[in-house]
Amino acid sequence: MNKTELVAAIAEKADIAKKDAEKVLAAFVDSVSAELKAGGKVQLVGFGTFEVHNRTARTGINPQTGAKIQIPASKNPVFKAGKALKDAIN
Repeated sequence: MNKTELVAAIAEKADIAKKDAEKVLAAFVDSVSAELKAGGKVQLVGFGTFEVHNRTARTGINPQTGAKIQIPASKNPVFKAGKALKDAIN
């Protein structure tokens, strides 16, 4: 499912216009992104949790040349599925 299909599904289930569903989805993505950027986490009970994990700097190896390279520290967004979502899938 891509973004267009998701917007159409939201619009159908919520009985709203696709334009409004697209605004809702954009607002959700922007809000989650802003909270994660601020260092917080977004917890939707029954669905899951969006949070940021920090990766430390490390030394890696370029597979083509074999040269050692320094990989800088980074922040990675992660999603952990909630119990209700896991149960719904299984």
